[in-house]
Amino acid sequence: MSFTVKGWCPGALRPMQSGDGLVLRIRAHNGRLEPEQAQAIADLAWTHGNGLMDLTSRANLQLRGLRPAGHAAAIAVLTGIGLVDRDAGAEARRNVVLSPFAALDGPAWHLAQAIAQAMTAPNAPQVPGKFGFSVDTDPPALADTPADIRLRPQGTGWLILPDGGDWALTADNTAQAAARAVALAHWFMQGGVRDGRGRMRDHLRRGPALPAQAIPLPSSPFPKYSCDSAAGPAGAHPPGPGAAPNGWLLGFAFGQITARQLTQAAAIGPLRLTPWRALLIECTARPRIEGAILDPQDPLLRIRACTGAPGCPQALADVRALARRLAPRLATGQDLHVSGCAKGCAHQGAASVTLVATGRDRFDLIRDGGPRDPAILSGLAPDRIPL
Repeated sequence: MSFTVKGWCPGALRPMQSGDGLVLRIRAHNGRLEPEQAQAIADLAWTHGNGLMDLTSRANLQLRGLRPAGHAAAIAVLTGIGLVDRDAGAEARRNVVLSPFAALDGPAWHLAQAIAQAMTAPNAPQVPGKFGFSVDTDPPALADTPADIRLRPQGTGWLILPDGGDWALTADNTAQAAARAVALAHWFMQGGVRDGRGRMRDHLRRGPALPAQAIPLPSSPFPKYSCDSAAGPAGAHPPGPGAAPNGWLLGFAFGQITARQLTQAAAIGPLRLTPWRALLIECTARPRIEGAILDPQDPLLRIRACTGAPGCPQALADVRALARRLAPRLATGQDLHVSGCAKGCAHQGAASVTLVATGRDRFDLIRDGGPRDPAILSGLAPDRIPL
């Protein structure tokens, strides 16, 4: 089964061509949008796109179906609301996920800002396009969010953790933490890149000499954040829809949000983009957004599905239509991943059931594995899929 790995992510200045037009990714600063910014983006989605947007696993917002002729106008609008970097390289390096539960102007907030500023400076390490940072809160909310360098509070200071490592760096304050995190990215660049690509976990597997300041990773486990209303047992991750310390979390099937839904959300308050393909609205009352998921038991929250055909040119089937058909059959505690090809863009890890399209109406089935693991059943028609 063939597919192409592009090795980079779309941005605002460097959109990516897809089956439904250009995909333009907006990296909101610290993942937060003021109501005016959110409304302007919703207007862009209507005017120059197809009215659909993706909430990504990097806490970004993607406009879909953008017409090439409208790209310049979209950039002008995004520049006017402060969401465009000076160039595509700086934009790609500003890959910092902040916990949606971070306090405004708190230590984590300022740390994420400092890392983003350092990574867009002229002397920043020229990391590969998918290389990123996460800045967490206490208890951690981003334990399962992909990142090459993770920063977590420890007492009054910070732990700086390389992904896949059994060691860490420490910092006494925010400024020191930002400096050491960027220094760790420079260290990675000394041998972690192959053909313009590279991830921290792969670099550590090759056994490089560790930084002089490295210490063994603390042995005590990190607790995980969970909303009171989150689906599953205490500590379940990611948080489900419901009340959060700084607002309300709303789920969206497959992380897709419409321009109309974004307009409704913007009318309520500031928004936090999350890495869980959900939206956090800074409000006190239960929000009402047409089509949003507020029931933590909704089976659609346990289904991952990529854009699929025809939106993605590599996808071999309309996977979201199939995912909706299968949702009522999903057992309690079971999760499902439906992928349009073996690339597995929506989810790289294992799921209770993974379906990989091999043709327009044919799927391979993997149990307790990911899209590139061996299938136990092949060539299944949609009405023959066992869950």
